[in-house]
Amino acid sequence: MLIRRAAADDWPRIWPFWHRIVAAAETYAWDPETTEEAARELWMNPAKRVYIAEDENGGVVGSAYLTPNYGGPAAHVANAGFMVDPDRTGRGIGRALAEHVVAEARAHGYRAMVFNAVVETNPAVGLWTSLGFTILGTVPEAFEHPRHGRVGLHIMYRALD
Repeated sequence: MLIRRAAADDWPRIWPFWHRIVAAAETYAWDPETTEEAARELWMNPAKRVYIAEDENGGVVGSAYLTPNYGGPAAHVANAGFMVDPDRTGRGIGRALAEHVVAEARAHGYRAMVFNAVVETNPAVGLWTSLGFTILGTVPEAFEHPRHGRVGLHIMYRALD
């Protein structure tokens, strides 16, 4: 698998799984009816460093972004988002993207990383904790999950130095 910086013309290969994941309303606190244009602005925003994971045939199987979580004196704290094609889960793509983005965050001078809204039922919580993230707190019943009802949103953190 190759992980590289995304180019603008990669978006049409990200959008199908991005849309599927957000429309499922199980793991992201974004409007399930987000249009493609709005999604592109969210994910491919020039303030973000966007990456894609390609399989051996050049197909895009996942994507991630890295961006400052805060500005000014707190701009050394990163935020990131990750999506793996639901048809490709369980193959280590998420872990590879996460390890890549953590390394990129360090290389770009970030000293910590925070995730602001990790749905507590998201299987990725196990991945994040295995990579050294801790749950700082949980906003109870903050997310309307289509199968589990109201569930919490974790705030997760990891120092990078």
